[in-house]
Amino acid sequence: MDTGDRLLTPGEVAALFRVDPKTVTRWAAAGRIGSIRTPGGHRRFRESEVRALLEGEGMLDEVDEGIANRPRNAGPATPSGPGPAGAGNVGLH
Repeated sequence: MDTGDRLLTPGEVAALFRVDPKTVTRWAAAGRIGSIRTPGGHRRFRESEVRALLEGEGMLDEVDEGIANRPRNAGPATPSGPGPAGAGNVGLH
């Protein structure tokens, strides 16, 4: 078998990208990285595709850049609208 056809676990992919394995699973569920399923239902990733992403396609870096830089309990990454009068504006005047 060629090394480019080797299948990687979410943990191995996560180590290469320096992210949590659950992040890799979310990328796969969202279609941002291709995966295949084992007969037991586990995800595996083609090493050749992972290496291509690491070498410069940069698709994943842009997607999660905002998520990685915000606090865990910050809520959605989308800005809030005007909302009720004074909401979110306390102490800004």
